[in-house]
Amino acid sequence: MAKVHPQTFTAAPPSPPSDSCITSKREAFTIWMKSLVIRGNGCTVFNSDGEIVYRIDNYDKKCSSEVYLMDLQGKVLFTILQRKLRVFGRWEGYKSNGSKGNNQKPWFQVRKNCRILGGGSSCQVTVRPNEAQSYCYRIQGLTGKSSFKIVDSQGGLVAEVEQKQTSSGVVLGEDVLNLVVEPHVDHSLVMALVAVYGLIHHRM
Repeated sequence: MAKVHPQTFTAAPPSPPSDSCITSKREAFTIWMKSLVIRGNGCTVFNSDGEIVYRIDNYDKKCSSEVYLMDLQGKVLFTILQRKLRVFGRWEGYKSNGSKGNNQKPWFQVRKNCRILGGGSSCQVTVRPNEAQSYCYRIQGLTGKSSFKIVDSQGGLVAEVEQKQTSSGVVLGEDVLNLVVEPHVDHSLVMALVAVYGLIHHRM
């Protein structure tokens, strides 16, 4: 299968995942909104070298209330669960081992905001790595069905997703996206948030 990645569309052999999900430079990824599993739902994420780094393979129905963000080898990085409330509902992400027992608290929570007067959709994100740390992001929809950005509480850009273009300016299909993550940001967390946004908008 030919691999889709930020620079070209050539075949490239897979390589072991990086030891760290955080780097000191801006990183680009290509998100293919398709699962590698036949008749499965999900997405496949390639780094700038064309290597698969993340994947979601949903063997259940589309827009499932429980999905798993994995690395290439299938190790679960985040378990993502939908909690259905009376109005908008909430998504929760559990780090690393996929456990969702009573003693484990979610690493992050996402709530969808009300859409006002035709404005872009947005979601509030609370990230709580531990009892001593807590910070907020906002996922803000942009012009175009597939475009959105993640910003911090000060409005600083964390990551941005848009429909991918080739080097010659040709816009690819709506299922091929370009993700750019700013330096010193956890790529796996960003990808988990991208997955939640896709689930909310029935993209996988």
